[in-house]
Amino acid sequence: MPASTKKSYHHGDLRAALLTTAMRMLERGESFSIRAVAREAGVSATAPYRHFPDRDALESALAAQGLRDLKTDLSRDRDLPDTVEQLADLGAAYVEFALRRPALFRLMFGNECDHESDERVAAAAAVHELLAAAITGVFPDSDPIDLALGGWGLVHGMACLYLDRKLASPSIDDTVAQVRSSLIAVLAAQPGTDQR
Repeated sequence: MPASTKKSYHHGDLRAALLTTAMRMLERGESFSIRAVAREAGVSATAPYRHFPDRDALESALAAQGLRDLKTDLSRDRDLPDTVEQLADLGAAYVEFALRRPALFRLMFGNECDHESDERVAAAAAVHELLAAAITGVFPDSDPIDLALGGWGLVHGMACLYLDRKLASPSIDDTVAQVRSSLIAVLAAQPGTDQR
């Protein structure tokens, strides 16, 4: 690319430009390094190091953005649930996020959480708070932390089973419908009753 057509990034937007570039590369399935991200963003090979000391820091920032995007998707066009069906919709939205953005989802949850990154810790906490609030709306007499952890494990496991092709489905929409149906069956089940 000729130098005259490269976009010039200045101190206020370099970090955002690098994250946008890295996200695009990740979601296209390209392996990336800080050097490759710099080249793709049209900046010097050393410029990213002002914001990301190493690839782990860049990946942690991408994971934090992914968590914020996940929270946005989970919150989009819905109030906190107060029925099992609405809670199942939330769980299905989690799985849909994983299926529509598999590389990002794997990056978010495939590596050890960077507890040194305040940005990532805050983004993860916001998702967990949303899940706990959602559980409380449907099951007000339960321990929201325990039930949120169990619910998260359930939908995360389902997402991974579909991503790893352990469960087959012809389309994302079919998968989301199946997940919703399964979640309703689990969440609506009452101990000691026959649900058939």
